[in-house]
Amino acid sequence: MRQAIDFNNPIPFYIQLMDALRENISQGYWQPGDQLPGEHSLCETYGVSRTVVRQALRELELEGLIYRRKGKGSFVSEPKLSGGLAQKLTGFYQDMVERGYRPVSQILAQAVISAPANVAHHLEVEVGTPIVELQRLRFVEAEPIVLVTSYLPHALCPGLEAVDLRELSLYDYLETTHHLVIARGRRYIEAVAADETEAKLLQVEPGAPLIFLDSVSYLEDDTPIEHYHAFHRGDRSRFEVALVRLREQSQLRETVQAKEQELPPSNDLV
Repeated sequence: MRQAIDFNNPIPFYIQLMDALRENISQGYWQPGDQLPGEHSLCETYGVSRTVVRQALRELELEGLIYRRKGKGSFVSEPKLSGGLAQKLTGFYQDMVERGYRPVSQILAQAVISAPANVAHHLEVEVGTPIVELQRLRFVEAEPIVLVTSYLPHALCPGLEAVDLRELSLYDYLETTHHLVIARGRRYIEAVAADETEAKLLQVEPGAPLIFLDSVSYLEDDTPIEHYHAFHRGDRSRFEVALVRLREQSQLRETVQAKEQELPPSNDLV
């Protein structure tokens, strides 16, 4: 267990304490769900003030590494499930399988309904068109992680309303059974607070932070195939987004400038 604070080091004491606590957690000295020593105990162990301890714990809580229970203390958080759903066209099932988990779904709704206006808009169909509504509570390691509701045009996937999707990827089913290949999509992400229903299903407190995804997926011919909205537990989810700097425009400008330099003076042009 790392306990040392270097009082001659210019690095602020609370950052050194954060590093020490983080290292103890990463090395397994404290496991997820374990309670950390109290503030007084940490002060004595590391020889720092209560202000330093409180600041370190507050920062670790903001990182999601620990969480606090009023009147009880600080506890080690469960590791978050990293996901590439924000940038990859993989479904939750495939994404979790690739990371070594075995996801399972509880089916809350699965039926053919008439498309309401907002869903019809996203699927580019007429209001009242038959669509499949599919609501699932997705579990990883027996813990609810995400509540997702999908809408698909019934004409493109007839029979979907009767398929057992508890341990089956929706995207795999669409591709193998109906030869529907999802080619692109757009997703919007925002932070929201859990309402009573979402909190009960996801086993969190009402008002707990959730990550909300709103998505439309398209086939190769740009036909909308799925509109879904999903509520991911904020304490168990993290999304990875890879960013690149677009250089096409700057490269184009450089090419144009280079060609301009190769041109003869304007008075020589016809």
